Formats: sequence, C-alpha cells, structure tokens
Amino acid sequence: MKYSAVFYWLIGIAIAAMAIAVSFHFDDSVREFMMQHQNPAMRNFMRYVSLFGDWPTHAAAGLVLLGLAWRRGSEEWTRIFLAMLLAMMLAGVTGTVIKRTVPRARPSVHTETRWGGPRFSSKYHSFPSGHVDASTAFFGVLIVARRRVGLACLPIPILIGFSRMYIGAHYLSDVVCAAVLGTLCALVVAHFLLLQIANRQSKRRWRRG
Repeated sequence: MKYSAVFYWLIGIAIAAMAIAVSFHFDDSVREFMMQHQNPAMRNFMRYVSLFGDWPTHAAAGLVLLGLAWRRGSEEWTRIFLAMLLAMMLAGVTGTVIKRTVPRARPSVHTETRWGGPRFSSKYHSFPSGHVDASTAFFGVLIVARRRVGLACLPIPILIGFSRMYIGAHYLSDVVCAAVLGTLCALVVAHFLLLQIANRQSKRRWRRG
C-alpha cells in the first residue's frame, strides 16, 4: 500500500514538473495569442470572472456552506467545507510568500526584466496567480472528498485561470504553477483533516464491532 502511494506521488510530481516546464516555454506564445484575440465583450466577461473568482468570493461561499452543514448536523460535510477553507488559506499564504520572495512583473507591465522588482507592489505579484491557487485548493479538497461533485466544479478554477491570462494579469506559467500549488495544499489538508479523521472513525467502528 505504501509503495503504491509513493509510486502515485512520483507520477504526480513528474507530471507537475513537465507541466511547469512546458508552461514556461509557451509563456510568450500564449500571451501573444491572448493579445491577438481580444474582444470587448469577452474582455468584460473575463473581468467579471476575475473579479468574482478571487478568494473573498470563495471564502464567503465556503463559510455559508459550512454554516448550513453545521446547522443541519452533517459532520461529514462540515469537515469537508472546513478543509476547503483551510486549504484555500494555506494556498493563499504560501502564494503570497512566493510573490514577495520572487517578484515577477505582470504581462501588462512594460519592463525589460520580468523577474525582480518591488516586493510590495501588486504590479510585480504575477507569480503565482493568487486567484488560481486559492480556487484550485478550494475545489481540490472537494475532488478528494467527493470526486463527482468536485470534478463538476473543476471548470470554475480553469475559467478563472483563463480569465487572468486574458486580461493580462498573469502568464501561463503563473497559472500552471498556482494550480500545482493549490493542488498540493488541497492534498495536504485533505490528508490531515479528512483522511486521518476518517481512518480514526473506521478504527473506532471496527473496535466496537
């Protein structure tokens, strides 16, 4: 069982590394494609997606769902929604630390050097995408806990990532690396908050039986 888990982790790491490498390679190509296919109506739509796709909207939705689950006495869904919120917070904090440590100019900033710059300027907080890492972590936990429901919500972080590139806020690599970060945070939180609790409950039931 442990060997199979390690094997899957190694496969996941290899896939993530390849995706990150490819994304950096196609940064300029995707940026040029986005610039060449700008449309006023689409741009306005993507601005709204980007606006409502930030972490406050996810936090508000998560808190409402958490309250409803707690009110209805659903211990399982209470844990799931709590884990979703914690994963989003972990991804947000980690992403912010990376932004400040490794400043990267946004695509809309005209500068010769993409990396480096003011650490506290939002214009140099391109890497990684805070929208994407928060949304991916949020729904990533849901995929782990309830696969069908989580996969049905997967288009949300994908659309948010596309919107961030379309409006010139991020490069492709910013979005891909943020998705990897969000996925990692979701797996860590789901493991310690959901799987560990589920294992303890199953052991208690087995002892009682």
